[in-house]
Amino acid sequence: MDVALIELESDHPGFNDLEYRARRDEIAGVAQGHAPGSPIPRITYTDLENRTWAEVYQGLTSLFPTHACREFNRIFSELDYPADSVPQIADVDAFMKERTGFRMQPVAGLVGARDFLEHLSRRIFCSTQYIRYHDRPLYTPEPDICHELMGHAPMLAIPEFADLTQKIGQASHDATDEQIEQLATLYWFTVEYGIVREGGDLKAYGAGLLSSYGELAHSLEGEVEIRSFDPAEAAMTSYPITSYQPTLWEVDSIEQAFEKIRRYLDIESC
Repeated sequence: MDVALIELESDHPGFNDLEYRARRDEIAGVAQGHAPGSPIPRITYTDLENRTWAEVYQGLTSLFPTHACREFNRIFSELDYPADSVPQIADVDAFMKERTGFRMQPVAGLVGARDFLEHLSRRIFCSTQYIRYHDRPLYTPEPDICHELMGHAPMLAIPEFADLTQKIGQASHDATDEQIEQLATLYWFTVEYGIVREGGDLKAYGAGLLSSYGELAHSLEGEVEIRSFDPAEAAMTSYPITSYQPTLWEVDSIEQAFEKIRRYLDIESC
């Protein structure tokens, strides 16, 4: 492929690796050619891509028992991902559909906030299929298949979490650009970076934490400010996207996060 489908930021670990970029574009091109509703295309991953997955898998699964919430660990064990090869999102799609009705739709890269939220409102999760740069397997500045399958998919198979995610998406209907930005921020602080207190200990339920070895350890070991989740305050709080989060919001349960967001959105729509 001669022309990159998706431009990378200059600080992306694979920015100067033309072979990696060509392969990333090849997989992104498969997603661009996919018609929604048709069978999800399967990718034949290379040995290097499978080794990258294996390193990510090994690192994260060493932390999940102590750092991930109990609901995540339960579903993750049922997904039974292979430790040494990249799973296919077509298989995970079938698992999620059976559990909560959420479906996966392959995409070529980042999706705009309004479009992404609209898909969530219909229980469709936009998922990349390419994998992060092999020389930095424990870090990625963008969503990749490790982030989607290690972070998002297990949580979207939990009914309460699926409902929370869809509720945020539904609130985007007829929303102004400012409201879309606030909803995207709520999504960030819950679905991506939410934490829950279990038996006095903080555990991750957000996909951004669950798919990042370094940040998962960093965030739950006293390195960041922890606030009690307040949707009105959180929706107006800025956050970095290329570094560890300085502030996280905790809840006592995923159901509590759902109820707080439901009340906030109902008030905002009045």
